[in-house]
Amino acid sequence: MASAADQLAANISLGVFSKATELKRRLWYVMGALIVYRMGTFITLPGIDPIAMADVIKAQSKGVLGLFDVFAGGALSRMSIFALNIMPYISAAIIIQLFSSISPALEQMKKEGVSGRIKMNQYTRYLTVLIAALQAIGIATGLESATSSTGMPVVMNPGGFFIFTTVVTLIGGTMFLVWLGEQISERGIGQGISVLIFAGIVAGLPAGIVNLLELGRTGAISPFLILFLFVGAIAVIGGIVFFEQAQRRILVQYPKRQQGNKVFGGESSHLPLKLNTSGVIPPIFASSLLLLPLTIAGFQGTPGAEGGGILNTIGALLGRGQPLYLFLYSALIIFFAFFYTAVVFNPADTAENLRKYGGFVPGIRPGKNTADYLDYVLTRLTVIGSLYLIVVCLIPEFLISRLSVPFYFGGTSLMIVVNVTLNTIQQVQAHLLAHQYEGLLKKSRLRGR
Repeated sequence: MASAADQLAANISLGVFSKATELKRRLWYVMGALIVYRMGTFITLPGIDPIAMADVIKAQSKGVLGLFDVFAGGALSRMSIFALNIMPYISAAIIIQLFSSISPALEQMKKEGVSGRIKMNQYTRYLTVLIAALQAIGIATGLESATSSTGMPVVMNPGGFFIFTTVVTLIGGTMFLVWLGEQISERGIGQGISVLIFAGIVAGLPAGIVNLLELGRTGAISPFLILFLFVGAIAVIGGIVFFEQAQRRILVQYPKRQQGNKVFGGESSHLPLKLNTSGVIPPIFASSLLLLPLTIAGFQGTPGAEGGGILNTIGALLGRGQPLYLFLYSALIIFFAFFYTAVVFNPADTAENLRKYGGFVPGIRPGKNTADYLDYVLTRLTVIGSLYLIVVCLIPEFLISRLSVPFYFGGTSLMIVVNVTLNTIQQVQAHLLAHQYEGLLKKSRLRGR
């Protein structure tokens, strides 16, 4: 009986989807935008030797450049026009969000509604251009002195003209992706910036699976280990879905009020607090800080060479899988989880808004007591959420360092893919539900006077 009901629901959903022309138009728009994005990742910057560039990035695959190349879908290793991807925009958005919690002017602007949000978006774009320009100048300058393992220079004709064209092209590529992400959010499905990162990560998945199976075919990895990896990946994805959807719902009661002969209010609602309020920000920040010494040490040369010194020693101690690396990685995830949660959720403001509209938590006095209670609940949730982030992020590190597995997906990448998939599915379901209600309203032939 249950299977028949599920089949009937699936048939109804397919029928609604076939008639939802607006949803299909949005999905086709997303597909077209992603095709444009993927084509741009293969357009190399002028004056770059792509073979030498790929060799340089391969040598730095365990550093920050390797992490960013995964997010960029290989655009950095090919040094394409989208090499910076949208990371400058994400950095700018995080900086603006952090400053809005300490700057009274930005905090007031955030409370102004739509107009304030438009101003903050504009400031974010300006800061994106500045960050992209600084990163582009650093990349252009570094490329002029970079050489491959065979001694071949990456830049064929270095000079001022190369730096100018590289900086302009990289800034233009980043701002184009910011515009493309906004268009996906407005005319497509899902949050545009997240969809672009999702596409970049997933683009390298087939090659990673093929490499893993090839190692199994040649006998470098046991077939049972490959089977264990696939089963473990499914289990980890299930765990991520569970923890990302988990909420603590705090009951909020609104008192009754009488106006004339009518009684209003008296309803109860819930204040949902996510188990992982900070999202994927803590792993990104933690991994970026820890991988930075490895990247710098890689450019300084091999251990013992001139210019290596302390950086190479630090790089060896902070190598992936080393005890110090795992400890600092876990500590930084916990720190950024609490820090970013405190930025995005203010218990005092939430308690004040509840008091303003007459809401209260049963058994808790409005005002400061409610704020303290929300802070207490949020702290306990953040402890569990940070431990969940540590487990998800340390599993790939253990597989890479202990079992010598070329694990393509890191914990951060996997969380981004799962979160974007869940968000997109929810928006598709919302569009299908809206289309179904629209069809019912048309069939009812409701008319006004």
